[in-house]
Amino acid sequence: MIALIFFSALLWDKAQAWGFKDGVLHNSIWLERAAGVYHRESRSGKYQLTYAEAKAVCEYEGGHLATYQQLEAARKIGFHVCAAGWMAKGRVGYPIVKAGANCGFGRTGIVDYGIRLNRSERWDAYCYNPNGKECGGVFTDSKHVFKSPGYPNEYENEQICYWHIRVKYGQRIHLQFLEFDVEDDTACMADFLEIYDSYDDINGFVGRFCGDELPDDIISTGNVMTLKFLSDSSVTAGGFQIRYVAVDMPSKSGDGKNTTSQGKANFLPGKFGIM
Repeated sequence: MIALIFFSALLWDKAQAWGFKDGVLHNSIWLERAAGVYHRESRSGKYQLTYAEAKAVCEYEGGHLATYQQLEAARKIGFHVCAAGWMAKGRVGYPIVKAGANCGFGRTGIVDYGIRLNRSERWDAYCYNPNGKECGGVFTDSKHVFKSPGYPNEYENEQICYWHIRVKYGQRIHLQFLEFDVEDDTACMADFLEIYDSYDDINGFVGRFCGDELPDDIISTGNVMTLKFLSDSSVTAGGFQIRYVAVDMPSKSGDGKNTTSQGKANFLPGKFGIM
């Protein structure tokens, strides 16, 4: 009986780490395991990596291909990427948080393509490196400041980083650029930061940014945003610091519209224009 009471108390203590907070599922074990999960694609674009190449990409950065369980752990705290990638043991899939007609076949969870017999198929990669959190991440706090890889030092070549922000349902995300210095290019085709008003880098394209002029603040239309940073094989710059804060939805329609850096030379507007 004493052993049963002790075991029940232990379970209750563990259970305190589980639960929903601000509309986001939190669990200390999941958070720890998911902290180093991130998506990688080839510098030449999506779906260009064989299994061996995907493993090499992760190992080059000091990690390894994520397991199905690690990817699911990340998904449960908001990691959503609409791109199939290699996992450990030759498995392929991708994490879906929000069901959509154009991604995930209308359901949530890990869209699992199973273990592939043909390891020469070309997909993206899902890596796991608990000590390599600098390039990308999943943020669910109400406010946070994040930086380009290596900041305040210059970022390196051949970087592809994703940041996914998810705040309480019914709130919006206010992005403020504190520092910004990315290789200058008229069309932002070399190094750039892209911002999406969605869970992924497929929908809700807001704009592409480069140069050293601070972009204007951006406010999301919903409670999620995705940022993608890419650097090419030559020329680096100082990088960036970005702060976000969760804000309540405006009470009147038309208030708090999104702002972008329209009119600046090194800004490529999204399909939504000024929102």
